[in-house]
Amino acid sequence: MEHTSLGRTGLKVSRLCLGTMNFGPHTSEAESYTIMDRALELGINFFDTANVYGWKIGEGITENIIGRWLSKGGQRREQVVLATKVYGRMGESPNERRLSAYHIRRACEESLRRLQTDHIDLYQMHHIDRETPWEEIWQAMEVLVQQGKVLYVGSSNFAAWNIAQAQSEAKQRNFMGLISEQSLYNLNARMIELEVIPACAAYGLGLIPYSPLAGGLLGGSLMKQVQGRRASERTIEMIEKHRDQLEEFENICKEVGEKPADIALAWLLHNSVVTAPIIGPRTLEQLNLSIRCLEITMSPELLQKLNEIWPGPGGQAPEAYAW
Repeated sequence: MEHTSLGRTGLKVSRLCLGTMNFGPHTSEAESYTIMDRALELGINFFDTANVYGWKIGEGITENIIGRWLSKGGQRREQVVLATKVYGRMGESPNERRLSAYHIRRACEESLRRLQTDHIDLYQMHHIDRETPWEEIWQAMEVLVQQGKVLYVGSSNFAAWNIAQAQSEAKQRNFMGLISEQSLYNLNARMIELEVIPACAAYGLGLIPYSPLAGGLLGGSLMKQVQGRRASERTIEMIEKHRDQLEEFENICKEVGEKPADIALAWLLHNSVVTAPIIGPRTLEQLNLSIRCLEITMSPELLQKLNEIWPGPGGQAPEAYAW
């Protein structure tokens, strides 16, 4: 497993990040343990979660599963770069959501308790909070860093302007600010190439793409249809919408002798701003199959064909839409 720096930091993380959103709702606790154990065996040391995962308000189901796994010992916590998130609704009170200093402090304490650890390696703001000033957010984060409860701060679902504003405010406070951004990014969702990716490059943020397979669309969805595998109504709609592109994409994958999911992940890894795509396996088999992408070299010819099938916005702004 190759490891790389997370953004401009000296922290080394694996080129694949283990996403845990399925732990609880779709993957049993026992199998979640097996997946996390196997991830460490494969050299994956970067685990991502969020306090809202499990999708029962205030329960933090996924964080609790990870915490019980960490409590089993065996140097588990020492081997993992642990990332979680704050912002989502965690109770009925109006102050149990978003990014007020009140909620950041409380949410951090609750995540630490559920995760059964004394610190969070990467504490990510799950969404921009347009109602809370940056001086309040950064003051709250600074306190957590000073207390040793948080090591690094990241963002998720931020626009480029949000990143620029956050970093400007952090610099004025002599605070490191953001070191990563977690965004929706895959062959079929390339909007962040306009401004978010250039902002990450300019400010030294590592990009952590989520939904790298577009909810399964890029994982050989046409072949799975032929094989009679069940798909959600939304997935079926997406397949029909992109059928022509998918046919071209899967045919090219056959030509190069690789699975569509591996090509989709390898395409992300080819981008120098990308630190680690988030893979969210529901099963151990899915985890084991994800590793192949690390061995694929993207030729200029293959990259060109993929860009023709899945055209992005035309590069970065403003050249993508102006001169």
